[in-house]
Amino acid sequence: MLLDRLATFTDRVALLDRDGSLSYLSLIERSLGLCEQLCAPNRDRHGERIAILCQPGRDFTSAILAVWWAGAIAVPLHPDHPAPELAYVISDSRCSTVIASASLEGLAVSLATAADCRLIVTDALARSTAPRPSPADSDDALIIYTSGTTGRPKGVVHTHSSLAAQMSGMADAWRWTADDRILCVLPLHHVHGLVNVTLTPLWVGAHCESPGSFDAIRVWDRMASGDLTLFMAVPTVYSRLISAWEAADTSTRTRWSDGARRLRLMVSGSAALPVSVLERWQELTGHVLLERYGMTELGMALSNTIDQRTPGHVGWPFPGVEAKIDEEGQLLIRGPQVFDRYWNRPEETSSSFVDDWFCTGDVAVLDEGGYRLLGRASIDILKTGGEKVSALEIEETFREHPGIAECAVVGLDDPEWGQRVAIAIVAKDSDAEFTITELRDWGRERLSTPKIPSRLLLVEDLPRNAMGKVVKTDVVALFQPPVGASG
Repeated sequence: MLLDRLATFTDRVALLDRDGSLSYLSLIERSLGLCEQLCAPNRDRHGERIAILCQPGRDFTSAILAVWWAGAIAVPLHPDHPAPELAYVISDSRCSTVIASASLEGLAVSLATAADCRLIVTDALARSTAPRPSPADSDDALIIYTSGTTGRPKGVVHTHSSLAAQMSGMADAWRWTADDRILCVLPLHHVHGLVNVTLTPLWVGAHCESPGSFDAIRVWDRMASGDLTLFMAVPTVYSRLISAWEAADTSTRTRWSDGARRLRLMVSGSAALPVSVLERWQELTGHVLLERYGMTELGMALSNTIDQRTPGHVGWPFPGVEAKIDEEGQLLIRGPQVFDRYWNRPEETSSSFVDDWFCTGDVAVLDEGGYRLLGRASIDILKTGGEKVSALEIEETFREHPGIAECAVVGLDDPEWGQRVAIAIVAKDSDAEFTITELRDWGRERLSTPKIPSRLLLVEDLPRNAMGKVVKTDVVALFQPPVGASG
């Protein structure tokens, strides 16, 4: 288990953030000190849910390790999400405590007060060397919230055992070593940024840099430094890096490209990688991006290999993972890395499995290049910029708009974002006028950025079938230009 491995790397540097570098020994002492504060006064926190509202780097990493040493369950929050979304997660998971960075204390106070939670701020932590017992492998470790077909985010529960299987699988498949150094530009409320980029380095004694946000020029400069060995991101990030490179002068382009070629591995995931992006990235850096497949419920399940990469494919099962395709073409996965259950949703948990195989909801085929995804079995789950969002949740929110009678949300294919969120609206007043700017401003107060529509269409009625259900494929067609249209 991860906590048991940390002590073998005490003399190494664990992370680098805005406040400088931190060794494994300092990270351990810092997280043990926070654990003592969390457990005071002499209380067992086993099984309690602890929300983490922290900046990437030492604050977040110390917090999640402290939660685990306390025997509790970590519930990561994204600081940039609107307060109502954060409040929903805290309420649904019934958190007892919120751990927050000092820079986020104002938001944390309002959330903790509303939920009657205890608040711990990480600004003045006393370090500790007092050993603590590790939780059992079968104990719950993490609840990550993901959008589902019910329209509201649902909590995905992972145990320490399933997380260990994910980290060890990636370490083996992608040949992680203690000499690796990776840059994290992804949010930590998803498995991609949390498990792949932040926790797996700790598993092998490697080094993670956490600048706190994505900035294309800064990322290129870090690649050019020669310090990094790995980089993992979503297709949208690679598209933005390409744009930054193309806007740079000749000498900067050369410096960036030469530096990027020295990394040993670059990985793309969380959304389909357009072949045009893969090919352009190879032109700029010499790297063929390694594509893989994972989900919140699975961690990583399939991957191209270090030695063989087939564009448009997501490869083969990770070590210990089994995959198959059912009669309807749906991809099924089983293995020790699969989640335990949906939080307080036994019926949804049961319906997500056939025997012990998890039903991914993705349609796939298997050929000589490995598994290739054809798309989602449900049109109501959209992937935009590496984020998975629920059309039903977005619809539910916009139906609260005083001028909207009905709406339907769909994803429109986009080479940069994977899908763009589009909304078709039936107005309460037929003479009403909406602009996408006004709609986005209204939505920004209620939804996180990936869920805010970027395309708008006013319609008199939504297309429905004989049962009165909105036909989403027909809604998508409404956004397409008429056949033969030009311009």
